[in-house]
Amino acid sequence: MEPMLQVRNLSVQYEGSGSPVRAVRDVSFDISRGEVVGLLGESGAGKSTLAATLLQLLPPTARIVSGSVRLMKRELTRLKEKELEGIRGAELSLIFQEPAISLSPVMRVGTQIANVVRAHRGWNRARCRDHAEKLMAKVGLGDTKRMYEGYPHELSSGEKQKIVVAQAIACEPAIVIADEPTANLDSATEAQVLQLFRDLKARFSLGLLFITHNPILLAGFADRVMVMYAGQIVEQGPAADVLRQPLHPYTAGLLRCVPDDRPLGSGRKSILPILGDPPDLAALPNGCAFEVRCRFRSPVCASCIPDVTQPARERSVRCFNPGATN
Repeated sequence: MEPMLQVRNLSVQYEGSGSPVRAVRDVSFDISRGEVVGLLGESGAGKSTLAATLLQLLPPTARIVSGSVRLMKRELTRLKEKELEGIRGAELSLIFQEPAISLSPVMRVGTQIANVVRAHRGWNRARCRDHAEKLMAKVGLGDTKRMYEGYPHELSSGEKQKIVVAQAIACEPAIVIADEPTANLDSATEAQVLQLFRDLKARFSLGLLFITHNPILLAGFADRVMVMYAGQIVEQGPAADVLRQPLHPYTAGLLRCVPDDRPLGSGRKSILPILGDPPDLAALPNGCAFEVRCRFRSPVCASCIPDVTQPARERSVRCFNPGATN
């Protein structure tokens, strides 16, 4: 199956009065229709900058240094803003971490969904409203006629996130990017939203890039996982393999930070934080960006940046000592 989204050797940096901040460095990956790809990493790893780049929504201080972003064979980095406006929301959608970014406080939420359809499909108001109410039902919102007339401040956090999801899928895009969509939700609502994404994957066969700092959310949900550190994808592969047998020490470190719910005496592991801090992206080291925090570093790690290698089928890693994670 040919990928719907293809990213090749993408690098992005922020520029100001000081040294450039190299937020995304030589990133390559694919997403196919119906595939859920998890993007995992700490805050500041470059995940949100990557998401903004895919939609060509970078701020004026940022620029694409090199690379390619192709959506269904079209090179997005070369399109004019008018052409991009026809793609955003229709073929490539973004779900923000905070619904307030997407929802106007002075407009009825149903109208905000209907406006997405009207902008891209050109349907009349009645048809757009009918479609919006059906979408609200599909994302698990009851009493859709009443909900349609509501305002964001009248909705719970979970309901607002479901409205944003309905906006994102309104025109059945090929790819949806969800940027930490459960970060500000309680555990029960988080579980509901994750189940919603599972249902949408099955119903619409959309490709989903699910961005998170929490590996627990990706287990049993993502098909593949990419791990991002200091602007680079340091490991990627099938989700079950990456989460059970990580090849990069950073991935293993993230997994050791996950709380273990098993009782004492049953093999429960202690939480082991990753020592140190991520590097300054405006003053990156000459070698591996994780070297100073790595328990398995060797002399070459401080002087050379590791290339991407494929030590196993469907897996890739940037590390001079792949598999040294215990």
